[in-house]
Amino acid sequence: MTPTSSGTASGRLSAAFAKGHPALVCFVTAGDGPTPAILDALVEGGADVIELGMPFTDPMADGPAIQLANLRSLGAGTKTADILKMATDFRARHPDVPLVLMGYANPMITRGAEWFAAAAAKAGVDGVICVDIPPEEDGELGPYLRSAGIAPIRLATPTTDAARLPAVLEGSSGFLYYVSVAGITGKQSAALTSIEDAVARIKQTAQIPVAVGFGVRTPEQAGPIAKVADGVVVGSAIVDLVAEHGENAAGPVRDLVSALANAVHSARKVEA
Repeated sequence: MTPTSSGTASGRLSAAFAKGHPALVCFVTAGDGPTPAILDALVEGGADVIELGMPFTDPMADGPAIQLANLRSLGAGTKTADILKMATDFRARHPDVPLVLMGYANPMITRGAEWFAAAAAKAGVDGVICVDIPPEEDGELGPYLRSAGIAPIRLATPTTDAARLPAVLEGSSGFLYYVSVAGITGKQSAALTSIEDAVARIKQTAQIPVAVGFGVRTPEQAGPIAKVADGVVVGSAIVDLVAEHGENAAGPVRDLVSALANAVHSARKVEA
């Protein structure tokens, strides 16, 4: 997928990783709390890319915080149509901020992959992360996303060796999401040295930015990772604030994201 302008899906993601500093990628679960206000708070706080989680009954890659967020959202009756409406409205408010849908295959392909890709593109979605479709099964969703101009964003893990990495990268665009721990989202964190080694190894092959996530909760954790990665992903810490503050979560979320953005965006300036 060739970038054209910042007003297109490909252009927005490319621009987010070409600002002269590492990108802050922030995750929130759709339908958990006042999602539109939280999305605006992420932008106001300085997030460069936003991941909007699609709630699912069996989120196998997610830890307790996001599992509970999924249950709260589903309990509130959130449907795929609601998520697409949130995306459409977000795009109208924020024409230049990349928006990525993250979730599992069932909600994405239950009405057909072609339908989902077309609907996501119409809503202004830039990329899709489907946790449980491996590269070997790309044909189930990938071609439809690419045809619609949406970046299929893949995940690599500490167990993704040199033999498998090319398959993960093939057909992936936007950025590569490096999952820094072999496990679920939440409170586990990888040692910085292992992240440095993994990112350096991946960058020998990858032609797209590498963003690191899972277990990143604080500015103190995010800053050092931003020195070696193209982006840093934060999710569970934000979701925890939504759980704690409910309808009043936008302010606390904005404050956390602002601190994270300052750490991520300034990481290499401090080093220089």
